[in-house]
Amino acid sequence: MNQTAPTHERVLRPRRGIIALDLARLWHYRDLLWVLVRRDFVARFQQTVLGPLWFVLMPLMQALAFTLIFGKGLRTSTDGLPPFLFYQCGMLGWSYFANVLGTSGNSFQANSAVFTKVYFPRLIVPLSVVIGSLAPFVLQVLVFLAFYVPAALGATAWHANYLALALLPLAVAQAAVFALGVSLLTSGLSAKYRDLQHGLPFLLQLWMFATPVIYPLSNLGPTARAVAALNPLTPIAEGFRVAFFGVGTVNARLCAVSLAGTLLVFVAGLIAFQRAERTFADTV
Repeated sequence: MNQTAPTHERVLRPRRGIIALDLARLWHYRDLLWVLVRRDFVARFQQTVLGPLWFVLMPLMQALAFTLIFGKGLRTSTDGLPPFLFYQCGMLGWSYFANVLGTSGNSFQANSAVFTKVYFPRLIVPLSVVIGSLAPFVLQVLVFLAFYVPAALGATAWHANYLALALLPLAVAQAAVFALGVSLLTSGLSAKYRDLQHGLPFLLQLWMFATPVIYPLSNLGPTARAVAALNPLTPIAEGFRVAFFGVGTVNARLCAVSLAGTLLVFVAGLIAFQRAERTFADTV
């Protein structure tokens, strides 16, 4: 008796609509997501002597440079906080954002060999960078705490805000969504306009100076403060200082504008990424 083996056929059709976020499909490929997270982390430090210690040394060297140049040299205000801790704290949220954008801001070109041969939800690649970048972020927080805790024990002019500390995971989550949105937007645009690949590092440098990382928001005038409020990273950088030092400029209006900007950028990034995904194989 002859029996024909059952055949399985999967038909892939292009998504329709402006936004098609298939969470069920992303969950189905969760194993691939964790493989990519591990791959990116391991590949970054292959054939290096210090390995993950670079995650610790780079922020320390940046904070030290800012302390010498802006704190000691230019006498930039730090809201009465110790300059080294001020810059360390300001770099926490910014470093996470910059790490995500610098790694996944060109997802299509960096992964063209895989994208054109194997099917899987393309959103997994930038999403893996967002998740994988949490590891260096945690390391930086631990290093910051190693300097912060001894200073906090003897401090009288500042103290931690425990309510803000409890809300810090929400600030990190917003930074992750915003970083993902900007990465999707730059990836989608750079798939067609390659100039963005060369301009992205310069854009990151300018963005850092537009974010209160090396200066407090209170040091700006009314007009400059209103412009800085349009940057979704502004209340995140200030929020870290409020949480650890009880000093900073964060209010409901600033947070509302930041959240609205984050959602707007995420939706725009998702649209740009999905539009580029449909035609990327023809333009690569």
